[in-house]
Amino acid sequence: MRVAALALSTLLLAGCATAPQLQAGISRSEDVLAAYGQPRRIWPEADGGRTLEYSSQPMGRHCLMVRLGADGRVVSLEDGLSAASRARIEPGMTPEQVSRILGTERSRVFFRLSGEDVWDWTVEPDQIGYGLRFNVHFKDGRVVRTSQSMVFPNRRFPGLDD
Repeated sequence: MRVAALALSTLLLAGCATAPQLQAGISRSEDVLAAYGQPRRIWPEADGGRTLEYSSQPMGRHCLMVRLGADGRVVSLEDGLSAASRARIEPGMTPEQVSRILGTERSRVFFRLSGEDVWDWTVEPDQIGYGLRFNVHFKDGRVVRTSQSMVFPNRRFPGLDD
């Protein structure tokens, strides 16, 4: 799993948000499976198509979402953790709606005093020198807000962010 996540992260970091061998309208589901393997999750779509989720969490910073039409052809490829995708998260959304956009989360923490369940994703930072997490705060099963957390390198234990 880590090898697949590393390969996906490397591909996306290289500026190739869409794999060269995959093209919308031409490539088929078999091509996607050959390029990326089995998805972490498969989301059914109302039109008979489906979205394949290739999340690199907890260590990676991307989540490739491959939308397939009912005919099995690639409709679109996008990074579910891009700034544009994160901006789509709004108050009132359900956990399922959030997961369909961002993919599988890195972790979940419940804060008893505030009653918030906070999910987070590792994302690309705005600058080098630290890590960045995108947080979605749920209360009573609905998004109440989002936030970001900076993660500075651990000097005592290099390579560990937490």
